[in-house]
Amino acid sequence: MTMKFKVPSIVCAGCIDTIKEAIITEEPEAKVEIDLDSKQVMVDTEASEESIRQIITAVGHTVEE
Repeated sequence: MTMKFKVPSIVCAGCIDTIKEAIITEEPEAKVEIDLDSKQVMVDTEASEESIRQIITAVGHTVEE
């Protein structure tokens, strides 16, 4: 299932790397795409939306509802 999250705290490539690495560490099968311009994180995974949201916030980023 593909989920989209608006993450306004993404400001650079480092942010993208941090978020991708955190998601892949917790959910190795996940496919993660992040667009810096739109600040969108797209995750294709079997994990729950809540668990992905928690991973993103655990590395210091904010997820808009």
